[in-house]
Amino acid sequence: MAKRVYLFNEGSKDDRDLLGGKGANLCEMTSLGLPVPFGFIVTTHTCREFFQAGNKLPTLLEQEYRVALDIVEKKMGARFGDPENPLLFSVRSGAPISMPGMMNTILNLGLNDEIAEGLAQKTGNPRFAYDSYRRFIQMFADVVLEVDAKRFEEELEAYKAEHGKALDVDMQADDWRNIVAIYKRLVDFPEDPFEQLKLAVQAVFLSWHTPRANVYREMNNISETLGTAVNVQAMVYGNFGDDSGSGVAFTRNPSTGERKFFGEILFNAAGEDVVAGIRTPLPVEALQERMPDVYDELYKTQALLEKHYRDMQDIEFTIQEGRFYMLQTRSGKRTGRASVKIAVDMVREGLINEREALMRVSPDHVESFLHPMIDPAAKRDIVATGLPASPGGATGQVVFSAEEAEQEADAGNAVILVRRETTPEDIHGMKVAAGILTELGGMTSHAAVVARGMGVCAITGCGTLHIDTAEGTATTTDGIVIRRGDVITLDGSSGEVMLGEIAKTEASSSDDFQELLSWADKHRRLKVRANADTPEDAARARELGAEGIGLCRTEHMFFEAGRINEMRAMILSESVEERQRHLDTLATFQHDDMLELFKVMDGLPVTVRLLDPPLHEFLPHSDEDVEVIAEHINKSPQAVRAIIADLSEVNPMLGFRGCRLSVVYPEITEMQVRAIVGAAADATQAGYRPFLEIMIPLVVNVREVRLVTSIIDRCIAEVQQAKRTSINYRVGTMMETPRATLGADRLAPEVEFMSFGTNDLTQMTYGFSRDDAGKFIPKYLGEKLIDMDPFISLDQRAVGRLMTMAVQESRARVKGIKYGICGEHGGDPRSIRFCHELGLDYVSCSPFRVPVARIAAAQANVGPDPVDWGGDD
Repeated sequence: MAKRVYLFNEGSKDDRDLLGGKGANLCEMTSLGLPVPFGFIVTTHTCREFFQAGNKLPTLLEQEYRVALDIVEKKMGARFGDPENPLLFSVRSGAPISMPGMMNTILNLGLNDEIAEGLAQKTGNPRFAYDSYRRFIQMFADVVLEVDAKRFEEELEAYKAEHGKALDVDMQADDWRNIVAIYKRLVDFPEDPFEQLKLAVQAVFLSWHTPRANVYREMNNISETLGTAVNVQAMVYGNFGDDSGSGVAFTRNPSTGERKFFGEILFNAAGEDVVAGIRTPLPVEALQERMPDVYDELYKTQALLEKHYRDMQDIEFTIQEGRFYMLQTRSGKRTGRASVKIAVDMVREGLINEREALMRVSPDHVESFLHPMIDPAAKRDIVATGLPASPGGATGQVVFSAEEAEQEADAGNAVILVRRETTPEDIHGMKVAAGILTELGGMTSHAAVVARGMGVCAITGCGTLHIDTAEGTATTTDGIVIRRGDVITLDGSSGEVMLGEIAKTEASSSDDFQELLSWADKHRRLKVRANADTPEDAARARELGAEGIGLCRTEHMFFEAGRINEMRAMILSESVEERQRHLDTLATFQHDDMLELFKVMDGLPVTVRLLDPPLHEFLPHSDEDVEVIAEHINKSPQAVRAIIADLSEVNPMLGFRGCRLSVVYPEITEMQVRAIVGAAADATQAGYRPFLEIMIPLVVNVREVRLVTSIIDRCIAEVQQAKRTSINYRVGTMMETPRATLGADRLAPEVEFMSFGTNDLTQMTYGFSRDDAGKFIPKYLGEKLIDMDPFISLDQRAVGRLMTMAVQESRARVKGIKYGICGEHGGDPRSIRFCHELGLDYVSCSPFRVPVARIAAAQANVGPDPVDWGGDD
């Protein structure tokens, strides 16, 4: 039988998979000799046992943790369940990967009526004892007994109103005794401390599967099989009196990355008051003024921890009667800009090397350099100011609940989620919000930490607003009322709240960011290209570091208003001659666009996909558009509708598209190749260095490739002879049908490159229509039928297996073929790691994802994480 319970002096920071991040770090701090209240940890393996047994604790677990409990009692000089010398515990979750606020915590465990009275007598502080007791009952009832916490809050507010108590600090010992009596009428509360502990351990395990924890894991690609540890730790109290307090601090500023100790403290307050954001705290410097010796100990401790862990630390501490205690340390959540600055600074300081710095930056955080900021020159109608919790600028309609946020976001509206304070239950609304605004809480509150982790603009502790979620209003101190549906703008960098939509500037880079990207380029193997169809997109992609175009969708050049009717006319043609007239016009558009594209991408490869989408995508649908095109081609509207009806398909995504157009209408392919190659020849004559790759879409067998290649080769030869210019080109194919991947060895002799079109390959492998999958994929995710949306992150088990077979079998047949990916997965970090492991030559993604892909490609090359082939399906 594996050991299930570890004391704090039995583990280390390297045991996070077994003891969870929190438990492993408590063990590490204990080994460093820091003042950590003693305790023990129930392992993540035990959590998995619990679920495998149908939510039942292992038979011998209680016996094991009672042995540990005896040792903790001796260490702390108090006894669990003893009214004369009571030892109380906090019971907290702790996953191997940090999930702040997503699982459950119970504090002051071990109290009952008799023990509460004993605690009051021992401490000589009955107000503290009964305040602790009422907190415990409320938390235990909420977490373990699943009684709505609002009932307790309502009773407390009603009592305070009746007795003229404005704030909790106005409540005296007798008031808290009365509240305890009221609370106990609301719930069947277990008096036995050992029963409380058993139920609490179960509840923490069960919190692994709360809706908010599931959402957080889904957002952050955390495996649900990890489980959580349970940390049982002796309680210390920040709410013991004026010489006590609780705080949260960061060894560097988590918003900017500045190398400056940063934190907040509440005096005479419990730790949950700081984290929950129910009171607005003071800067940590206030501790230096009131208790300079304690501040010095805190400062030395944070410096030691950062140096020891070689990363910015997020620490929680408590002061009880002037004595300092460390409750937690972990790598701190930080904004994208802060993560880059901290990583680069630590390399300069000699704490870490370049490869480690690359692993410290989340690829998704790179996007914070690409998001808009409030234009400093714009006129601002500032109505309130709070704390700048998460930077950036955001504009949206005001909503007052997470559910409203989801509804409005689903309708396509940008929203600002406005709350008194956020709780972990708001995670689904925070996820979709453009910005978050809270009346209460500090820079380390739930709203601030989660928003920074998601890269969402946020302002917290906006005390100049009174937010009434029931009425749907936020009222400023000047009497301005912001109502549900009003448009406001947040500046998360300054903490300013403004009425209306305010102009924003495009995201700006930084010297640190560019240096990190240069390290990424030095340490990655994969090339990064961009999906770009216009010269503007191509220029932006190149500016962001793209090393070529991996997918130019030529059909996008014909969707513009001045061109669409000519494209429609070509499709509606009823003879080769009629079609050719319109193709001649389209050829000019194609040539001119490609010439500009080659100029922008001078010297870099440009992969041009021949016409791919079903023709019906171009055809008119409204009566007005039908009449316009009918007049343009000199046919009756009835005749046009008849042709459109004839072209309609039952399943167009599997129908007349891709290389099938080349087979049936070779003149379309001839036009495209002549125009594209002609543009490359003209670019060459103008002194540019075009590198053309022509890609055949949607092939299923080698005979298709041979037929289309013969058209391509003939047209290229004709153009080169006419232009008296030789161009650099390759011909390859998209690998986007399962049959193509299974027959890659037969395709190999006929192509020079293969590019995986994983959007269609996923669609055809799953049998999911990507245009309709949104109707059922959320349910599939919720029911754990799939681990993640396969259109967002590549399914490595099935789609990945097809790709692996294609690469291995074609590479064994023909050496020197280039391999890439040009589906949306080319910008997804998890998919990029798979592409690196598979040995592809490049990934291609949207221009704004290029910096993300550069970082992710480097991490795939230097990082230790293995490829995850998915769950058991």
